[in-house]
Amino acid sequence: MRASEALLWTFGTLSSFASAIAGTTLTDDDLRNIPSPGSDFDIKDGKLLAPILIPRVPGTPGQVKAQEHLVSFFKTNLPGWEQTWHNSTSRTPATGDAEVPFNNLIFRRDPPWARAGDVGRLTLVAHYDSKLTPEGFIGATDSAAPCAMLLHAARSLDAALQARWKAAEDAGEADTSLEPAAGLQILFLDGEEAFAQWTDDDSLYGARALAAHWEQDFHASMSTYRTSLSSISLFVLLDLLGAENPSIPSYFMTTHWAYRKMAVLEKRMRDLGLLEAKARRPFLPDADKDAARFRGGFGGTVQDDHVPFMQRGVEILHMIPSPFPHVWHTMDDDGEHLHLPTTRDWAKIVTAFAAEWLDLTGKLPPLAPAKEKRTKKEAAPAGERADL
Repeated sequence: MRASEALLWTFGTLSSFASAIAGTTLTDDDLRNIPSPGSDFDIKDGKLLAPILIPRVPGTPGQVKAQEHLVSFFKTNLPGWEQTWHNSTSRTPATGDAEVPFNNLIFRRDPPWARAGDVGRLTLVAHYDSKLTPEGFIGATDSAAPCAMLLHAARSLDAALQARWKAAEDAGEADTSLEPAAGLQILFLDGEEAFAQWTDDDSLYGARALAAHWEQDFHASMSTYRTSLSSISLFVLLDLLGAENPSIPSYFMTTHWAYRKMAVLEKRMRDLGLLEAKARRPFLPDADKDAARFRGGFGGTVQDDHVPFMQRGVEILHMIPSPFPHVWHTMDDDGEHLHLPTTRDWAKIVTAFAAEWLDLTGKLPPLAPAKEKRTKKEAAPAGERADL
């Protein structure tokens, strides 16, 4: 078999496994039941986004405030989720001999009957730190908004996950000997940004430490998954999201089928009138990308938090635009420069993707009627949560 034929065969084989791995296709009614974050993404007083729109440099009071916001959100709204810290320290080019703390936050929602080593987890990821320079840099797209998107996804999916697991228990299907259990894991990674200039040593501090740790974090013997690292079914990394008219390429051939599933969901939601942004083109334009266009079988890669995990064999879906937003690493990357319709749309698309992956068809609770509190100039986003 020639190399080109082998590449196409591999591409087709991977795509054929999609339905078996990633759950049942959501119905149109399911998509209508995906809530919008609505006013919770307000940049001044939104419950999810506003508290993160501050400088969050590792080891500073601003970062502690961001940590407190993330922890408080889960404790208050999602008490059934397991919370874990992964802590490390490192010297940086900007801090001399001082050890800077890096604190990764991990939140998990697993089926109640399953042991940790028998759960394969869809893993949604964003970094929550911000750059040291320029002084006062906020990083709204980089990555306060992606963090808020993950909070919204967790909140939107929790009731459906519980409903799915109760149905499995009632049907006598709560048995990992029949098939591995599926859970949801959200990572807020620290220390993505370089302190001086991006190098292999001055970047990805939290991701490098966590990937190395999980590679050696072994589960009990006879577990389905050998380590915490191997239990990641897909690592979905969100970065630089929230600017208008984004274009996200499909970076990796091995996960192009997953990219395509998200692209299909975007198109369906747009066709149903469930997205707000009047985009010039799809956010995910590479749905029909040919296998031969993936360079070396992996495509080009942007240096980001996925790299230490990818180097250890984890499958990656990298949601980062190309080109980067024009505000990238400038003081204009703040709340005022976010395009909120696009930001809210991303929250819904990511939530829909996770719902389909986790086989939540028919389990998403119907949305409550939107409250009529807006003026005529400010229409309510489709399907805004009305209970918070």
